[in-house]
Amino acid sequence: MDDLKWYLKKSSDNSLFGPVSFVQLHEWSVSAQISPLDRVSSDQKTWLKAPMVRELEMDYLIEVGPDQFYGPTSVGAVREFLVAGEITATSIVTNCCDATELKVSDLVPPMELPVLTGGNKGGRSSIRLNLQQRVRELEEALMEERRAAETARMQVEKLEAKLAELTR
Repeated sequence: MDDLKWYLKKSSDNSLFGPVSFVQLHEWSVSAQISPLDRVSSDQKTWLKAPMVRELEMDYLIEVGPDQFYGPTSVGAVREFLVAGEITATSIVTNCCDATELKVSDLVPPMELPVLTGGNKGGRSSIRLNLQQRVRELEEALMEERRAAETARMQVEKLEAKLAELTR
């Protein structure tokens, strides 16, 4: 893997980064700069979702709320969620490789756990806003797909009618 040059395509805006070494790509992953929806490639032809490349160590699914999850992602992202107050040291993360569940405090070394005062809850609302925004984006994409499918269906009907007329 080290000999290959890698590319990163961000899901948010399709911006492309690279070529970079795998070492650099891995550093981006562990520092939470790669999202679970981003894609990576070593040839710009075959693109994989970043968590599918095991060596990027995006192994953790974060439980950010009741029936709300983020990931799979890296330990660095778990740390960022913790610092932002979106999860706590007692929040549960699941290792997607072996299905083990553990508390954030068991994953993040104690010296890296933030000392929060005043019960920072601001992060919870920001994750909800992010999730709501993502739902809106997916709904809009679905509507576009439905419109495209309907347009294609009407075009097929016209072509079938034209073909039937020509074969009479």
